[in-house]
Amino acid sequence: LVKKWGGRAGWEAQKARHDLKGRGERAGIPHFNLDRRASNTMKSHRLVQYVGKVYGLDLSEQLYDKLNVYHFVEGHALNDVDGLVRCAEEIGLDEKEIRGFIEDPAEPGRAEIERAVKLCRELGIHSIPNFVVGGEFVVSGASGPEDFLRVFKEVEERGEVGKPIFAGVLGVHER
Repeated sequence: LVKKWGGRAGWEAQKARHDLKGRGERAGIPHFNLDRRASNTMKSHRLVQYVGKVYGLDLSEQLYDKLNVYHFVEGHALNDVDGLVRCAEEIGLDEKEIRGFIEDPAEPGRAEIERAVKLCRELGIHSIPNFVVGGEFVVSGASGPEDFLRVFKEVEERGEVGKPIFAGVLGVHER
């Protein structure tokens, strides 16, 4: 991340600007590791999508929570196969199945993830976290509560929530 932000000074300025550590602490995350290892996240995205498709969104959300702790609190890279497998095992999934999926050279799910990334770009999303509310309002995860309230009020005034826009792209639907 230091390299991404143009050196140590740029990284320190970015941390101060977004106050992620402070906001994490206020949200109940006692240790938000800002010096975690950056990595390609395709494997972790494919895994979460696979679990959602095969086992349902409840279990994929549990996995996503584990991966967030693994990465944002413990500071591990999200492309480490052994770590991804451990996180999946912790929510009751089979080690052999998950390892086989992640290491499959055909990379199942990659095309769907790439389509989701394309959709993000079309929505103007270039970083994470971001939230898409009502299928059209994009709110940066670095936004304060007032920004979320504004969007929620606008959705409420319209009287309809909208539809999920990523479910079809990713092939993941509630069971």
